[in-house]
Amino acid sequence: MFRHLTLFCLLLFSFSAFAQQEKIPLISLHMPDTLHKKRFWVSAGAGAAIYGGFSIALWNFWYAEYENTSFQFFDDRGEWENMDKAGHMFTTYNEARWLYNGARWTGIKRRKAAWTGAAIAFGLQMTIEVMDGFSEKWGFSLADVGYNTLGAGLFVGQEYLWEEQRIIMKVSSNRVNHPDVPVRSLDGGTSVTLAERADDLYGETWAQQFLKDYNGQTIWLSANIHSFLPNKKTSKFPKWLNVAVGYGAENMYAGYGYDFEDEAGNAYRVDAAQFPRYNQAYLSLDIDLTRIPTKSRLLQTIFGVVNFIKIPAPTLEYSRVEGLRFYGLR
Repeated sequence: MFRHLTLFCLLLFSFSAFAQQEKIPLISLHMPDTLHKKRFWVSAGAGAAIYGGFSIALWNFWYAEYENTSFQFFDDRGEWENMDKAGHMFTTYNEARWLYNGARWTGIKRRKAAWTGAAIAFGLQMTIEVMDGFSEKWGFSLADVGYNTLGAGLFVGQEYLWEEQRIIMKVSSNRVNHPDVPVRSLDGGTSVTLAERADDLYGETWAQQFLKDYNGQTIWLSANIHSFLPNKKTSKFPKWLNVAVGYGAENMYAGYGYDFEDEAGNAYRVDAAQFPRYNQAYLSLDIDLTRIPTKSRLLQTIFGVVNFIKIPAPTLEYSRVEGLRFYGLR
């Protein structure tokens, strides 16, 4: 999921910088009634440049480090407790949402813009899937494509049903303090700890762990309460208040199970009794920042940029290992 989230962040902040330069708030764009050719070609050119630059950089700085092979398929269902799959859905959904805003800004009608955003977002992710297909380390994953489709479908479906996004996908990440507990070597290899294994897998900086550490990530579906009320035109219920359900997982130090190898080929096994892998379900409150009324163009832009991040709030967690837990903020 790291490569997909990196592409999403690149598109997000590139679009944000463009909007600020043109003095256009991201969530209150002036939508022309007809196609604005200048805006269309500016958007198309900027999008092509970003896509081309990212694709070349990704191939040279990521895939070039691994051997290539003939196109192959790879069944990775269940890997990383499906956190990777939830991330695919999150990334494609939010890319579709951002690209839709760009299409609407050029004057493309709502439904055509929705399909445009979803199709380009799906195509962006498909580029990475095809690159995976020619990499000996991975392969083309039909499961990934399925979750990419779900993300794009969630966006388009809501545009057709309600002409607004009542349910948005968000992400949160809590930094995990991985323990300095020794991991048992299976072949007399060099001793390592769980903390060292986590640093190797997920990186040591906050930014690396935000993008890569599945143990700290939660993927959310955040639903706006006010938009579902039958009397929403007269209701005084806060328009910005959401309720969110989340999915996470814990104690993942390998894609599957508890065994892993380091770069030298030494084999290790995590103690399954002490650090069992398990899933987590969350229930929390959230805020849809785009529904907070403000006349400030700067705040509108900031709210639009960061609205993919779950706002910390009181949260209930349930898992088969820890049972029911409460967090003041999560």
